[in-house]
This record gives sequence, structure tokens and C-alpha cells, in this order.
Amino acid sequence: QLKLVESGGGLVQPGGSLRLSCAVSGFPLDYNSIGWFRQAPGKEREAVSCISRSGGTITFADSVKGRFTISRDNAKNTVYLQMNSLKPEDTAVYYCAVWWRCSSGPGDYDYWGQGTQVTVSL
Repeated sequence: QLKLVESGGGLVQPGGSLRLSCAVSGFPLDYNSIGWFRQAPGKEREAVSCISRSGGTITFADSVKGRFTISRDNAKNTVYLQMNSLKPEDTAVYYCAVWWRCSSGPGDYDYWGQGTQVTVSL
């Protein structure tokens, strides 16, 4: 049984921080790259960050570089997205997804979680 579960979203003020988690289980060995995407109402789903199995490949969207970091704890089968200096434009539903390598294209990924809401507002 394949499982992919996001958590850690919430409401924060501009300049605040959140740490999102993506817990995965039951995937084939080849499917070890995990990407984070986000989608705001009325907008397309966009890539935020991705990390490969070994951590040798790490990517970030230009809009979050310098503010977000990504890491993984393979013993816990969990990937984390640390979001700092949050801005109102970061408000979206955040999803994690699994594929065999990192890609910025949402259509490339085979498996998706349910999403977790992040709201940045006064």
C-alpha cells in the first residue's frame, strides 16, 4: 500500500516560519525523489523544491531560494521543507510528490499526497 502524507501547515504572520513534513511508505526502490509543489486558488500548481534519494540533487524555485530548505531523514522515511521569512504570496496548499528523479514538472510525478494548507497573513 502506497502512502504519502503531508503535515505541518498552518497560519503564520509574514516573516514567520513553518516546517512541513512528508512521510512516505510502500514505494518501489526506484521512486526515491520527493518534490514539494504548491497551488494557490485560481493558479497553476508550481514546483517549490525537490530532493533526491541521496540528497545529491536539491532544487528550489527562484521565488523561495534563500528562504526555504529541504532535507530528508531516510530512517524515518520523511522529507522536510523548512520555510522561513514567509510572505503572503507563499499562501497555498502544499503537496509532496514522488518520482524516480527530481523534476519541476508536476505532470512527471506519479504519486501525490493530500496537501497541507499554508496561510501567511496578518
